[in-house]
Amino acid sequence: VQLQASGGGLVQAGGSLRLSCAVSGGTFSYYAMGWFRQAPGKEREIVAGISWGGGTTYYADSVRGRFTISRDNAKNTVYLQMNSLKPEDTAVYYCGVPYGSSWSPDSMRYWGQGTQVTVSS
Repeated sequence: VQLQASGGGLVQAGGSLRLSCAVSGGTFSYYAMGWFRQAPGKEREIVAGISWGGGTTYYADSVRGRFTISRDNAKNTVYLQMNSLKPEDTAVYYCGVPYGSSWSPDSMRYWGQGTQVTVSS
């Protein structure tokens, strides 16, 4: 299974970006999917997660109300719409597939390669 994250870039505070994670080599519709981020000197953390069918979502407190996770099972792709971006959102963003129901970064079965998001003040 391969995960290909894209869509990162440089944006001013208050701006928006949409990240995409395309999955190949597996049965995408069976997988819950998560977005994570890792800032320099910090541990990787969960940002948002979505169930295999899209009916259940999870958001970290720091992004709830600003970020939206979604998926298109026909395109084998999960998205992260990021609005009202803040400098503290600057990080490398990764998509991942969990082994089970935990969103802990230690519980991921597969990882994408990461895409850099930089928010300037």
